[in-house]
Amino acid sequence: MLILSLDTTAHFGSLALLEDAAVLEEVLLHSPEGFGPVLFGQIEALLRRHGVRASEIGLFAAAAGPGSFTGVRIGLTAVKGLAEAFSRPVVGVSNLMALAECGSLPFRAALLDARRGEIYGAVYDADLNVVSAEVVMPFGPWVSGLPARDVEFVSTDLGPFRALLPPGVHTERQALAGAIGRVALRMPRLDAAAVNANYVRRSDAELLWKE
Repeated sequence: MLILSLDTTAHFGSLALLEDAAVLEEVLLHSPEGFGPVLFGQIEALLRRHGVRASEIGLFAAAAGPGSFTGVRIGLTAVKGLAEAFSRPVVGVSNLMALAECGSLPFRAALLDARRGEIYGAVYDADLNVVSAEVVMPFGPWVSGLPARDVEFVSTDLGPFRALLPPGVHTERQALAGAIGRVALRMPRLDAAAVNANYVRRSDAELLWKE
């Protein structure tokens, strides 16, 4: 089965075309003005390079967050639109779970910079079962509260945290689209309307409205 997966939730995004779990091509994207104006052109170019029509894709998948609220919406809207157009299933994948899929040790602590002095973090085992649930909180307390076992730290960019990381295996993976496609194979396939964003932290607009 052919899978088209994408990530538009951060400063750098990515696209991938997979055949089952095998990544045929993964493309790192960078668009300072946002991914909306370039995403479908990049998808078209990727499929054309492999002689694939969009109607031949069996599963569409996208990063569902956490990350940029606008970026999450762009990616999910794109795959939901394609899935509806071709009557295909779609899967939204947590960025943190996709990061954990990139790890190699039995326990993987996935983290992303949430700004404001906080991180998005979660711990998974090698089968991507949740060991510690997704949270948003300051980095120091999160690290000190991790399970008392060796964990591999996985992130798109460990730079902001490197000085505070415990010794061990540290892995960086900037392009997540391939991992998103592989994770999507393990997950229930949904109709487009049933796929939701995974923001973890509420938006500024929602917080202000609640106040």
